[in-house]
Amino acid sequence: MRPRTRILAFGSAALLAVAGVLCFALLHDVFGLVLGVVLLSFGLGAAVLLVFLEVGLSEDHARARDEQGRPTRTESHVEIRQPPWSRRPPRRPS
Repeated sequence: MRPRTRILAFGSAALLAVAGVLCFALLHDVFGLVLGVVLLSFGLGAAVLLVFLEVGLSEDHARARDEQGRPTRTESHVEIRQPPWSRRPPRRPS
């Protein structure tokens, strides 16, 4: 996430939370209470989701850096053979 996008996302979440607190403080009727709960929960919920997004993106970037640092594997895998003393075919499940 680019820094400008990050600032806008976290700023809008903080703005929603602050608007919810202001509704609690300034409006003393049922509408103010409901609007405050809705705005505050959306703002704090968005902030938590954005933090989880940041953690996930940082893990993806770290994994990508680790993948770039590793040497690439070649397809020289060893074929597993049965030992020469095992002459019978493999068992089938019953």
